[in-house]
Amino acid sequence: MGLSTVLKALWYEAKGNWQHAHELVMDDERGDGAWVHAYLHRKEGDQWNAEYWYKRARKPVYHGALDQEWEDLVVELL
Repeated sequence: MGLSTVLKALWYEAKGNWQHAHELVMDDERGDGAWVHAYLHRKEGDQWNAEYWYKRARKPVYHGALDQEWEDLVVELL
């Protein structure tokens, strides 16, 4: 069994390939894909876009450290 698309996206982002991570989740408009999409835009520094995607994911806007959010996402999505 392989990794889910959202976990692959987080793996690629951690390896420095933000663009590929974004491509993996950019068409997922709800749920976990939207949540990872929100994180990616926050990492990019685009807070407005991140807030839009948190809303789509029905998650609160994360205000903590990016590294901690990444870890929280991985734990939740495993």
